[in-house]
Amino acid sequence: MARKVALVTGGTRGIGFGIAKCLAKEGFDLALNGVRDKSLLEAPIRELGNFGAEVIYCRGDIASSKERVSILNEIKSYFGRLNVLVNNAGVAPRERKDILESTEEDFEFVIKTNLQGTYFLSQAASNWMIEQKKSDPGFQACIINISSISAIVASVNRGEYCIAKAGISMCTQLFAVRLGEFDIPVFEIRPGVIATDMTAGVKDKYDKLIEEDLCVQKRWGIPNDVGLAVAALVRGDFPYSTGQVIMADGGLTIPRL
Repeated sequence: MARKVALVTGGTRGIGFGIAKCLAKEGFDLALNGVRDKSLLEAPIRELGNFGAEVIYCRGDIASSKERVSILNEIKSYFGRLNVLVNNAGVAPRERKDILESTEEDFEFVIKTNLQGTYFLSQAASNWMIEQKKSDPGFQACIINISSISAIVASVNRGEYCIAKAGISMCTQLFAVRLGEFDIPVFEIRPGVIATDMTAGVKDKYDKLIEEDLCVQKRWGIPNDVGLAVAALVRGDFPYSTGQVIMADGGLTIPRL
């Protein structure tokens, strides 16, 4: 039986790499997407290979329609199938600015990658998954969107990011509804404060906030926390829950007095 294949966008570091490791341990072969040169990725690709995964690197910017096509074509050519799409790639604003001062250029930069790119990559992958499902009724597929607590928690110094993540939440619901007839579930995971290179610049701030009970579980999240949630979803542990959200935030968003 052919091994299942997962595409993880932004999969070479941070949360994406944590997800990739968990999928490799689940027996998946992997297509990793990113924008860095492949020469910089020998170590992470070798690490994933140690878990038995066959790994290819599909370099490309998901904000580009041409490069999205190239990414999927490379997977088609190499593996000939795609079971799981994990939409993880995302960018932060170039500068954190108050919403009264932010620029259209920064807004477009964030939205084009985090929302528009994710939406249209999901569209293309969905159509391919539907084709595979029609050819083989036993074919299993799903889409998992990595959004953020920023989908529901307002940060006025990075409004572009919050709006993009809120849009991803609606994408999850839309694709869940549209793909329901094909038995292709779609899920959303909302990470909280996760220790990655993206959050390294605010480490001192969040160290203090976590110590002051920002989260119910008094620690930073790590990429593996998100990866384990993805693993549960791809295993089919939530077979009757399409369109739903899994919080991976240590209880940060629980209303408390």
